[in-house]
Amino acid sequence: MSLKKLPIYLDHAATTPVSPEVLEAMLPYFTENYGNPSSRHHAYGWFAEEAFDTAVEQISKAFKCKKNEVVFTSGATESINLALKGFFEYQPETRFISYNTEHKATLEVAETLKSKGSQVTILGVKPNGDLDLEVLENELKKGFSLLSLMYANNETGLIHPMAEIIKLKEKYDFLLHIDVTQAVGKLDIDFRGIDMLSYSAHKIYGPKGVGGLLVKEGLKLSPQIVGGGQQRSLRSGTLNIPGIVGIGLATKLAQQNIEKYNHHCGSVKSKFESVIKEIFPESIINAADSSRVSNISNVCFTGYDGEDLMLKLHNIAVSNGSACNSATTFPSHVLTAMGLSSSDAFASLRFSFGWGNTMEQLDEVLDWMKEVIG
Repeated sequence: MSLKKLPIYLDHAATTPVSPEVLEAMLPYFTENYGNPSSRHHAYGWFAEEAFDTAVEQISKAFKCKKNEVVFTSGATESINLALKGFFEYQPETRFISYNTEHKATLEVAETLKSKGSQVTILGVKPNGDLDLEVLENELKKGFSLLSLMYANNETGLIHPMAEIIKLKEKYDFLLHIDVTQAVGKLDIDFRGIDMLSYSAHKIYGPKGVGGLLVKEGLKLSPQIVGGGQQRSLRSGTLNIPGIVGIGLATKLAQQNIEKYNHHCGSVKSKFESVIKEIFPESIINAADSSRVSNISNVCFTGYDGEDLMLKLHNIAVSNGSACNSATTFPSHVLTAMGLSSSDAFASLRFSFGWGNTMEQLDEVLDWMKEVIG
């Protein structure tokens, strides 16, 4: 298939292209400065170590954390596994609390913890996807816990009230892990007051296969990958310097450009949702009454089958939920947790916008959608 025939890309919550600035920064570390930062006795290793230090500094400034709190992984899934499994191997008696709208990486780790004897509580959400903070507070009163929560949901874009949750830490004794994979570049993120944070580079115009985990200074985790002792023995293995350069710069640029990005994507999303309601009045914007990030719109096309609709919309690249769940034949666990029927969950598509989407593209998309479903 030629590039000219590729569909218009509206699936930025699944992944993004690597930005030219990030690619340019990464390239020398594939070819010229290809050293191993663990090689401490020659210039090749020194250059690699310097690149590592630069990326750490970029991330520490973006998230207001200490340099020794940054760990690099292969992506958010590994970061979540290291954070949660790593902590519970040290303190298995801790209560684990999360929500049924979380990413499968968190929910499946919760099942693993439960099978090993940890006390696991998975809370439900309100019909609009919001949290019931009173219910959460009652759970936190029961004893020392670790709460794991997305800042922004990957399917609906719903934003959780992180400031209010951090305030709860002043009243109750618990640790907080947040997954900011869909929040980086859309929301201000301040690591102070948080204990662990995970995310991926490829959602913010960085490379695939590299992620970040912030771990509060002094918090002990059991490593899940051993052998070499790199990264303070939290995550052994030869450092992926090109990827680390990429995630460092991508993080810096994403957090620097929040206002511009939100204005751009917010304008596109606002027009999209407005016209969709005109074209298909029976459609429902999932989580519409909640605070959402600027670039995600999850739409239920009542009466349609989502898979069939995507086939008809073959010149638009969208998804019917998380890219990590695309191989399953079950309805979105996020939408059914919000109370949608299986048929409505199957009828829902996620549209997610990015820097490359223009109003001209959007007009083309909407004209095509009007022709198909209008």
